Amino acid sequence: MEYQLIDGKATATAIKQEIAGEVKAIVAAGGKQPHLAAILVGHDGGSETYVKNKVIACEQCGFKSTLIRFEADVTEAELLACVEKLNKDVDVDGFIVQLPLPKHIDEQKIIMAIDYRKDVDGFHPINVGRMSIGLPCFISATPLGILTLLQHYKIETSGRKCVILGRSNIVGKPMAQLMMQKQYGDATVTICHSHSKDLKKECREADIIIAAIGRPDFVTADMVKPGAVVVDVGTTRVADETRKSGFRLNGDVKFDEVAPLCSFITPVPGGVGPMTICSLMKNTLAAGKREFYK
Repeated sequence: MEYQLIDGKATATAIKQEIAGEVKAIVAAGGKQPHLAAILVGHDGGSETYVKNKVIACEQCGFKSTLIRFEADVTEAELLACVEKLNKDVDVDGFIVQLPLPKHIDEQKIIMAIDYRKDVDGFHPINVGRMSIGLPCFISATPLGILTLLQHYKIETSGRKCVILGRSNIVGKPMAQLMMQKQYGDATVTICHSHSKDLKKECREADIIIAAIGRPDFVTADMVKPGAVVVDVGTTRVADETRKSGFRLNGDVKFDEVAPLCSFITPVPGGVGPMTICSLMKNTLAAGKREFYK
């Protein structure tokens, strides 16, 4: 079967150009330039890359961006004080705290401290709750990016069986909510995780598989039915001496053997990743326009 590659990079570029055009018009009319701030703790390789890409995306969209850095030994109190400062800063429309945080800091406590009206990552319980009952809110960037890709490629989701591998708060759970909701996916959703029985059987029955478990090459050809749509959220760094960086990004799907069975499939890198950052830009623009919260 001839599969079609879902190009997240090209889709994200097109959307960022649209955003840049809108920002230009807002500023020309005397409006405020949207401002995104990011807090980065420590020097985790993946987090460094993500934040660098977020700063670049802000430039492409015509946003103002601020990066606040802390060493890994920052105290929880110091971090909470920084969050409070950003909550009160009228120039900052939205901000994110890059996860994961060091072990001695309670991630949930930090997320709870963020003003939900500035929570462009969509992690605050108010945004999560509003999303789950279909109210306007900031939707978590990766699920929003995946949804945007499916819509962009006109992939039918209504009434389809969708299997989501992984139940994280960042991808699995919100993805399931969106895929089953009327105004979004309207699909029949199954969530599989480490305790699921007969995972292969569940996957083989799926029209759409969204893999977000963080285990390289987990999804193999014997788990995919012909014509399925496969979305790979995994980005694990795997040692690769042939690369200048010393590693390559590996998805949760064994691409070479799965792709020939698919109607559509996302590559890693260049699939979901760029759309995550693009969705963060969409949320920041919405925050700047006070689209969800006055």
